[in-house]
Amino acid sequence: MKIILRNLKRKALASFGSLILLGASLGTTPVADHNMSQENINSWKTFHATSGKCKISLPSVPEHISQRMRMPEEGYDLQYDVYVASHEKQAVYMVLIAQYPPFVNEDYAEMSLESFLNGILSQNENNRLLFADLVEVNGNKALDFFIQTNGVYFKGRAIMAKNNLYLLAMECEVKNYQEVHFNHFVNSFQIDN
Repeated sequence: MKIILRNLKRKALASFGSLILLGASLGTTPVADHNMSQENINSWKTFHATSGKCKISLPSVPEHISQRMRMPEEGYDLQYDVYVASHEKQAVYMVLIAQYPPFVNEDYAEMSLESFLNGILSQNENNRLLFADLVEVNGNKALDFFIQTNGVYFKGRAIMAKNNLYLLAMECEVKNYQEVHFNHFVNSFQIDN
């Protein structure tokens, strides 16, 4: 589990770095007992992130990493926060919030999201994109994606809202994948008004 947690943090930070640099055989999924999955979800707690002003349901209290990156060529600092929570030593859930300066042009949201996904895919030559869809979430441009690397799934949603990028992601071994958990996680996400 520590390896998955470490890999998820590395992947999140590498993907985030790729976004900055880019300019803003599939196994059978095990069928889970629905009642057991629902019981597990009922124990999840709503977490409020002051950075990014949002809330989301997580399976445990998250670890938090916060950094400010100087962007001297662009003339601003970039703030980002990563929250990582594990679920029963079988999956890891992450929320990454990157705060750009207020002058970021929202017209480039789709291009930024596509660049973000390309950055994730380029991190490992074994990454295989299972699907990616541009969607809209509460009036904001978003990208749903599902990646497999060997026996591990990395599934997520990236959302551009004003000057914030929100990455909601889950990583687990293929045998531990729970669609109901992932759906609860991403569907619980709300940006505070």
